[in-house]
Amino acid sequence: MPAQTARPIPAQTARPIPVAVHALDPLSRAGVVSYLRQCPEISLVEEDHHQAGAGVALLVADTFDEAAMAGLSRLVKAERTRVVLILDRIQEPELLDVVSLGVTTILWRREVTGERLRQAVRTAVRGHGDLPPDLLGKLIGCMGRRRTGDGPDHNPADYGMLPREVDVLRLVADGMDTGEIAVKLLYSERTIKNIIHTVTTRFQLRNRAHAVAYALREGYI
Repeated sequence: MPAQTARPIPAQTARPIPVAVHALDPLSRAGVVSYLRQCPEISLVEEDHHQAGAGVALLVADTFDEAAMAGLSRLVKAERTRVVLILDRIQEPELLDVVSLGVTTILWRREVTGERLRQAVRTAVRGHGDLPPDLLGKLIGCMGRRRTGDGPDHNPADYGMLPREVDVLRLVADGMDTGEIAVKLLYSERTIKNIIHTVTTRFQLRNRAHAVAYALREGYI
C-alpha cells in the first residue's frame, strides 16, 4: 500500500478583537479608524457593538465634558466591554470619576499612533491599565491624599463616595444650584454637573433629590 502523506495542521489564528470607535467629531473618528485598519488583530465594528457586551470601545474627545461623561457612562454599562479614552486634557476631579467607573486606559490625542492604539486596545482587552505618566502621577497623588484624609471632612464612608461628591451633595441639600456650588467649591459648573452625574450613575439614582436622600440614608451627609 502506498504510504499516506500526513496532512498539515492549519495554524490557529487568534480571534480578532472587536473594536468600536465613538467620537463627536467625524474627523477624529476617521483618523482613529484609519490607524486601526492597519492592525490585523483588530476587527472594526459599528458603534452600537457594545450593546452585545464584548470587545473594546474607543471614546475620542478633546476634553472630558458632560457629553463625554454621558457617553462613557453608557459604554461602561455593557458587560465585558473595555473602554479606552482618547483625550486632549482632563482635570483631576474628572480623572477620579473616570477611574471610579473602571476605566484605566487613557491616551493623549497628541501621542496617538497606530502602534500606540494597538497597544492600548490589547492592554484594555486584558483588563490592565495604561495611563500617560503625568496622569498616573496625578492619580497616585489624588489617591494618596484620599487615604491620608487630607481632603475635607474625610471619614471611612468616603471610600464609597468620594469626598468631593459628599461636598457637592451637602451643598445641594442646602438648596444651592450648580453655579453657586461651583463658586463655593472653586470648580467649574461643568465639573459640578459631572460629579452629580457620576454619583447618580454609579449608585443608580434617579436625580439630585434621590442622590441627596441616598447620601443621608447611608450616612455620608
